[in-house]
Amino acid sequence: MPHPWHRWKWWQRWGRDPVVVQTLRSTAAATISYVVALRLSSEPAPLTAPLTALLVVQVTLYSTLTTSLRRVNSVVVGVLIAIAFSALVGLTWWSLALVILASLVVGRFVRVEEFVPEVAISAMLVLGVTQVADTAWDRVLETLIGAVVGLLFNVVLVPPVWVDTAGDSIVDLARRMRRLLLDIGEELADPDARPGAGAGPRAGPGPGPAPVPEAATSVPEATTSVPEATTPVPEATTPVPEATTPVPEATTPVPEAAAPLPEAATPAPVERAEARLHEARRLDNDVADVDAALRQAEDSLRLNPRVKEGLLHRIVLRTGLDTLEISAVVLRVLARSLTDLAKERQGARLVRQEARLVRRETGLALRETLRHLGDTLVSFADLVTSHSSDGAETAEDRLSQHLEAAHTARDAAAGLLKAEAAHDPDRWQLYGALLTEIDRVLDELDPDHRGRRLLEELDRHTRAREERRRRVTSLATRARRTP
Repeated sequence: MPHPWHRWKWWQRWGRDPVVVQTLRSTAAATISYVVALRLSSEPAPLTAPLTALLVVQVTLYSTLTTSLRRVNSVVVGVLIAIAFSALVGLTWWSLALVILASLVVGRFVRVEEFVPEVAISAMLVLGVTQVADTAWDRVLETLIGAVVGLLFNVVLVPPVWVDTAGDSIVDLARRMRRLLLDIGEELADPDARPGAGAGPRAGPGPGPAPVPEAATSVPEATTSVPEATTPVPEATTPVPEATTPVPEATTPVPEAAAPLPEAATPAPVERAEARLHEARRLDNDVADVDAALRQAEDSLRLNPRVKEGLLHRIVLRTGLDTLEISAVVLRVLARSLTDLAKERQGARLVRQEARLVRRETGLALRETLRHLGDTLVSFADLVTSHSSDGAETAEDRLSQHLEAAHTARDAAAGLLKAEAAHDPDRWQLYGALLTEIDRVLDELDPDHRGRRLLEELDRHTRAREERRRRVTSLATRARRTP
């Protein structure tokens, strides 16, 4: 039997899963709304109430409130359309078509968003009964019951705050970007390292035909033994074909020596560079997933009585994700530049037998720079997702240390790349692109830049809030002046 502490840890892990929370809350809210509707509605099976509860109950209070308003609005509009048509024409095939058309058009105007089909569904269900008025208002009542129960369910049992889930997603994104930077650094330090590369120098025409003269000299040695004894002639003649057999064996390694030519036509470094470019492009999908988790966290902070500074939390997480998204774009450009360098080296390798993208000391300096850059990304994600002031100070100190180390390594790599450009002027643009992309990421992760970004976002939200407050005040003043 498992220990109670293990069961509690298991529940904590599953309790943070939005799917599990949504399933349990929706089931409980739908059941309660059905029980309430049985007592208040005249319908024998008021299934509209639990259906509404299933639709409106979300994992956040803000989403539940907005969904409830849209759901009730769609049902009321559909019922009103059905009452109007039933009073004028009744139910026929062409009136049904007009009801559906009118419901879908009106649903767009009243801005019920995903509940536009619900307007037409409500209108059709009400129009298809004999007692339109009773059925219509029963449907409205059941919808209100489901919406109110779902809303009260989230007010009484406040949904959890999904900031931790969004923070884990942000940190995981930063770690994936760090792994990509480490792979790119290894490619710059040792571009020709691949499995099976050290099997030995099979290429080259020299070692192949060398055994041919040795095999030819052994033929007269076998024929000289004939005068010494006549009986051993068969024995002496038998080695002759054995001596001649190595001749075709010696000639067979020639095509084997030419086998590496197709490998040079499609070298492994180019394939690995293209694979890393594809991995960098997949970061866009990862950013989209983190953005969805962050939107859910932002909704959980709105109208939540357990959160005092919801706006600040939302801005910190949002600006952090924006910084990582910009860094992901720069990494994709960096991987593109690396792929271009690898392809250019492939052409030069076929002509001049060059084996390296840059010199070894330059590659090692770039690898060190990218390693510190990856550590800086992870430290930045830790700073963004810190919940306490002590944790934020520790993460900020660690971020400053990694930034300083990254700048130092970047300056050393820049001097070596300058020498590379002087030695090979044809590639100076690609070398400069590598440094420019590294500088862009370092600038995005700088604490001063982040501070300015936070102030700009806070000012923008403050201005937007003041503008909304001014509009509400203006409307209230105008309403009071109206006789």
